Amino acid sequence: MQAKKLKYGYVEWLSAQEMHEDTLRWMSELNFTRDEQLFLNNLIKSYTLELTDAKIFEESKKLINGILHAEKDIVVLMKRVQAHENQLEIMVNDVDELKMEKAYLETHWELLNETEKYLVDYRTLKKNLFELVSKVMKAQKQKRLLN
Repeated sequence: MQAKKLKYGYVEWLSAQEMHEDTLRWMSELNFTRDEQLFLNNLIKSYTLELTDAKIFEESKKLINGILHAEKDIVVLMKRVQAHENQLEIMVNDVDELKMEKAYLETHWELLNETEKYLVDYRTLKKNLFELVSKVMKAQKQKRLLN
């Protein structure tokens, strides 16, 4: 008979209050990001003609597609975070449901990582768009000064 190999790991056990505060913070950041996306869409609309210039078309197309993809992803992520928040009752009821509580905690860590990754990727995308629009604005300004 062989002994089972035990796998040990350290998992920080957060309180229900801490997890609730995390999800509220995530939702706040994601809501702000959605508002920012509306601003970015208006910015793109304002400079559509300039962004279709042959010199920067591929770069602008890539960034705009990235923003559109981010807009779709944020909706899915927000629904997952909201569902996670709604299931917090598992952690606060007085019933010991260790498997469900462990699954909830694992989901919490997954959402933490997904949210952070999404926000970092989004900030990079936003930074690149601002740099591209700044380049377009400078080119416009130079053309006006030459005329």
